[in-house]
Amino acid sequence: MAMVLCTGWDQGLLATRALILQSAGHEVHQARTQNELVSACEEYQFDVVVIGQTVSLKMKRLISSLVRQHCPDVRILELYQPHLGKAVEHADSWLAVPADIPSELAEEVSRLANIPASS
Repeated sequence: MAMVLCTGWDQGLLATRALILQSAGHEVHQARTQNELVSACEEYQFDVVVIGQTVSLKMKRLISSLVRQHCPDVRILELYQPHLGKAVEHADSWLAVPADIPSELAEEVSRLANIPASS
């Protein structure tokens, strides 16, 4: 089981993502604002942060920066729309969405959570 923080603006997508991850046994928290993200990082020790696909490229980079600052050992998974491309250069993984198989999200989170943090 991984401790996961899902970020994004769309409450419907966040809820769907949470259901997918929870059904795979992960504990999921959500952050829709910068303050929520920072507070969550201060309160919990996350394994993976998922940056949602509907967030603007500029905001994805800001979220990534805040995550690295406040949750330095966490793995970052960027969800992205293929026509827009990847925005977070130093993410640990990327997943194009919409994914053909929704389980890909849970599988990728599990994979990232099991990678030891680099020292």
